Amino acid sequence: ALNPVLNRYEQLNDGVNFASKMILRIGIILMGVNLNLSEVFNVSKYAVFVMMFTMGTAFGVGNLIGRIFGMDWKLTNLLSVSTAICGGFAVATVGPVIKAKDEDIAYAISATFIFDVLTVVLFPWIGHALGMSWTGFGLWVGTAVNDTSSVVAAGYAFSEAAGNIAVIVKLTRTLFIIPFVLIFSVISERLEAKSEVTQERRPIDFKKIFPYFIMLFLLVVTLRSTGIIPSNIVPALSNTSKYCMIIALSAIGLKTSYGDIKNIGPKPMILGFIVDTLVVVVSIGVQIATGRF
Repeated sequence: ALNPVLNRYEQLNDGVNFASKMILRIGIILMGVNLNLSEVFNVSKYAVFVMMFTMGTAFGVGNLIGRIFGMDWKLTNLLSVSTAICGGFAVATVGPVIKAKDEDIAYAISATFIFDVLTVVLFPWIGHALGMSWTGFGLWVGTAVNDTSSVVAAGYAFSEAAGNIAVIVKLTRTLFIIPFVLIFSVISERLEAKSEVTQERRPIDFKKIFPYFIMLFLLVVTLRSTGIIPSNIVPALSNTSKYCMIIALSAIGLKTSYGDIKNIGPKPMILGFIVDTLVVVVSIGVQIATGRF
């Protein structure tokens, strides 16, 4: 609702962008004081198993529907990578690598945002209605919700323990952006070669791709697990993390424009909704099948 204010006072943009990105990452890094290494590795191990199914669903079904709709492969895979990996961050990272159009990138990010708003509102309610455990809910949110900020919001809306699990799973999932960028780079180059498009090869900037804040998060977890971070300052760091999350989520809300959402075409939205919904179902289905619900 306050987005028009931001548009009117453009000098606020830099601060809002900083809050929505950097402060969010600071909050995630400091969240590591609440966790220990054994918990991180145990959760990540099972999360990767679930992700094999969710990622397969996102790309398999996404490309199938994209072909049925006659959509460009770039927009189709931007929507799929958004659902499979890490929302807008994945779209912004993969888009330039495959030389996607600006409007395709905008579509994918907008579709991701709309679905994430629904998940933040509905997931905690559904989790309580189904009687899910905090571990099951955290795993579900971490593997099925797209953007990191939405994972944080939905996870902690259920419980603090579920939020911690959801963040671990989400950060594990985010690491997959690296191999997928390499894969899409190869695909894009081969398709260009087949179409005899002679353009200068775009180098992959690993400094921009690699999510360094995840390494810092693991460092904080390690320091906490080994006792280097004193117990008496843990509550202060934990509260700082929560305040950072509140600031970041508020900034993300300020950046959201109703005008951008209105301009999204129906086919990308339908594809994104179908893929997102199937990933949600597959994630919880794998948990039920393996007794982790």
